[in-house]
Amino acid sequence: MSGRFGRLLLSRRFLTGFVVGAAVSTASCLTAGHLFEKNEKGHYVEPPAELCEDHLLKEYGFPVVGAEIRHYTNHALSYDQEKRIPRWVIEHISKSKVVGTADRQHCKFKPDPNISPIFSATNEDYWKSGWSRGHMAPAGNNKFSTQAMAETFYLSNIVPQNYENNSGFWNRVEMYCRDLTAKFDDVWIVSGPLTLPETGDDGKRKVIYPVIGKDDVAVPSHLFKVILARRGKTEPEPLVLGAFVVPNRPISFSHQLPEFQVDIEELEKMSGLTFFPRLDKAKNCKNICDIHHCKLIEFEEFTLFLAGRKIQSAKTLDRLEKVMSELKESGIHPNEYLLNLYKKKEDEILQDPKVTRERKTG
Repeated sequence: MSGRFGRLLLSRRFLTGFVVGAAVSTASCLTAGHLFEKNEKGHYVEPPAELCEDHLLKEYGFPVVGAEIRHYTNHALSYDQEKRIPRWVIEHISKSKVVGTADRQHCKFKPDPNISPIFSATNEDYWKSGWSRGHMAPAGNNKFSTQAMAETFYLSNIVPQNYENNSGFWNRVEMYCRDLTAKFDDVWIVSGPLTLPETGDDGKRKVIYPVIGKDDVAVPSHLFKVILARRGKTEPEPLVLGAFVVPNRPISFSHQLPEFQVDIEELEKMSGLTFFPRLDKAKNCKNICDIHHCKLIEFEEFTLFLAGRKIQSAKTLDRLEKVMSELKESGIHPNEYLLNLYKKKEDEILQDPKVTRERKTG
């Protein structure tokens, strides 16, 4: 266990509290105390027919949980139909994928057309709920493709997330992941929600979580992110791996990523998931924070980054001037890049005939 949060998890001895559903194949059935019996050669064989009328059990089909893997342009996910949020979302990013012309301004949050409406969240569930729509696979990781970016706005990729966490700490973690592509050819990221048990006033541990909207969309207590990076497919260096669990609440700039690092095995216990099952994680991986710094962007640089995004999305001169005013109030001086961006956007707005008419009539 590494990091302050990792020690906290151990100290409180988080229990998994998760029930793993058993997949029952069409060649098996539950009998009194066993699934299969061994023959004289030690091979498992199907129980006698009189103990199992499998054809009757499956005549009208078994219950379907909808947790099958769903594939999109640059991410895949498993969906939780009961909670109306993803169980997990996996994506692959590289230097070429995090740059491009795709623009989130042209994207809209909407229900996933691949999810039945009775199991889907809606935008109305989030409105006035006090929670933001938090991406698991972020839009900023898909600038290479308009289609890939648009698909990240499906509500199957979204969880109710604390506003400050979403725009602050979690955003900085996403930026850190994109920065990894400068040193690693391939970066895989698995993100998702957790509802972890807490100890109540009565001393008993319980899993209790809020829900929002008419569809009862579950609000997670924590979010996880697992990062696996490879320098090159033919490189002899081991892969680097890191697992992080972040509380779904505001986290100040005084905190850094290593504080929330946990052992991958501990996260697997919490989530009921096995991450990267085709990889020998104990043998072929090194701790990402030992090989590459796990330092997130600091307050001033992050504030300038956000100001740049606001300038790019500004539609009026008043909005443009407000961005610079807010920056001045925070005590941060705009750098040369931001000043050039401001001038370019100002010229763009002034070239709008509507703005020209308004200035003349004003």
